[in-house]
Amino acid sequence: MSETRFDMARLPNWLTYGRIAAIPLIMALLLAGHPAARWMALLLYAAAAVTDFFDGYLARKYGTVSPIGRMLDPIADKLLVGALLLVFCFDGSFGVWDLIPATVILMREIFVSGLREFMGTEKIVVPVSKLAKYKTTVQLVALGVVIAEPLIPGMREVSDILLWAAAILTAITGWQYWAGVTSHLKAKE
Repeated sequence: MSETRFDMARLPNWLTYGRIAAIPLIMALLLAGHPAARWMALLLYAAAAVTDFFDGYLARKYGTVSPIGRMLDPIADKLLVGALLLVFCFDGSFGVWDLIPATVILMREIFVSGLREFMGTEKIVVPVSKLAKYKTTVQLVALGVVIAEPLIPGMREVSDILLWAAAILTAITGWQYWAGVTSHLKAKE
């Protein structure tokens, strides 16, 4: 009889897969329009957001950083952020002025993804900056506060400040990535 043991090397990728798999459920719970469903969405979202820290931390700690993990982690972040931005536009969580930071965030995420893909074809790695990691954290916290906003009185101002802070950091890091690769791009013209 063979003994089955948990493979710690695969845990970071499984956390990322779980984050991606949680997205449709979080969206469905938010769109249900019921406070209990929104609380469940908030809890599931918080768990998904926390995996963003732990997948990378565990991969580095156990020396199990993998190419699939390096690829999927930022994709999972962008899918989660993008899906929530769409839901918040649809369900009325965002006001008209919230569309500005939401658009900045979405445009930067798509732009940097395309930039990374292009630079990858040129065999140029575009590393994630420390500020970009903070940007992701602020985005995830801001979106969590938007989920909590209808459930906890007085959260509207907090969500507005965090959403704009996330957009500003997002724009700055987008500019940093662009500035960092322009010399490579000019050489291709």
